[in-house]
Amino acid sequence: MTPEERGVVYGTEDVLTSLCNSVVRVLNVATQSKLHFSAMVQRITKIGLKPDIGCFVLFDGGFSGLVVLNFDGDTALEIYEKYMLNMGMPRSELATSFTSDEVSNILGELMNQIVGDFTGKVRRELQTNITQNQPKMLVLNKQVTLSVDTALDKPEFRRVSFFTEKNNIFYLELAIDHTEFIKLREFDANEVLDPDALLEQQQQQQPAASEPVSDALDVDSDELLRSLGM
Repeated sequence: MTPEERGVVYGTEDVLTSLCNSVVRVLNVATQSKLHFSAMVQRITKIGLKPDIGCFVLFDGGFSGLVVLNFDGDTALEIYEKYMLNMGMPRSELATSFTSDEVSNILGELMNQIVGDFTGKVRRELQTNITQNQPKMLVLNKQVTLSVDTALDKPEFRRVSFFTEKNNIFYLELAIDHTEFIKLREFDANEVLDPDALLEQQQQQQPAASEPVSDALDVDSDELLRSLGM
């Protein structure tokens, strides 16, 4: 690797971009609609939960941080309705208020999928590991400031705006310790194998491999019995 390649740095904005891509990827699939995020990112001095619905999740490991998603009522209902309709639920059975527990539960599940997608990319692309706690959802009527319950030496705070198909807006806020990943050598950041395909492959190989294993076990059993005089 050349000195120039060795100096490639993956910093805070790259981590943020990866997280934003996970938000878009998961919500686009879940709602079968097109969301996008702003090309501009804000540097902020603190992060917090804002009305009407705030969701947060803490991660730790190779690096630590806190992720917050803030939705107003219309945005929360749009995402909830599109997700439930995509799952085959009739519109007549859907919640009509963003204060419904069902809306918060769905957004919490989507948040869990988003951070799960992000942590998977961190393992592949940054060659490190982070773990997450269970997302927490709160219906709010006023702003709540959050602090990260972990040792952050040089915390950095960012906010990104997201836009739904109906042009409703929600916000992602990230608190993360200042960190840089420097590539020391080339590696292949392979995608995780499809577990269903992997299971099918193992099942196809199992019958062919099972007979020799069974024969070997029979031979070992016979030898053991003979050694015991049986």
